[in-house]
Amino acid sequence: MRTELVTTLKRKATDLLSEISEEKEPILITQHGLPSAYLVDVESFDRLTDRMSLLEGIARGERAIEEERTLTQKEAKFKMSRWLK
Repeated sequence: MRTELVTTLKRKATDLLSEISEEKEPILITQHGLPSAYLVDVESFDRLTDRMSLLEGIARGERAIEEERTLTQKEAKFKMSRWLK
């Protein structure tokens, strides 16, 4: 992964955006020598947020199992019967 200064981003934003679109490789932006932000293409960002949503759903399901907040298929079908008609 490449690292660029925030001043480079200010001066060459169009060039950096073109490079990201082509290479699909994020760029770490630093400010005062410290990491400040990542610059990523839209497709990669969307894919990342989709993955995070899926993992959060799995984590919620695992917590529900641990806390015994689950139903059998029969119980779930009964509770949802008014919406399944």
